Amino acid sequence: MSKRLQVLLDEAELREVQKAARRDRVTTAEWVRRALRAARRARPLTGTGRKLHVVRLAARHAFPAPDIDQMLAEIERGYETGTGR
Repeated sequence: MSKRLQVLLDEAELREVQKAARRDRVTTAEWVRRALRAARRARPLTGTGRKLHVVRLAARHAFPAPDIDQMLAEIERGYETGTGR
């Protein structure tokens, strides 16, 4: 079910929104709905549960990596040759 939302804008801001809507060939209401959806998608992840879920998904992947001694030796060689910057 849809619900109505009332937003008060000053005249200049409303004109900008209407101009953007015309440019996109949509109604002002549709332009505002799209802008609100985009703003929600752009928000960073919140909540510990969601963050843990993402970390657990990432931890499922296995990537080839040498043991720690080999990695440290490669890093030191890079410093010595000047390529480890």
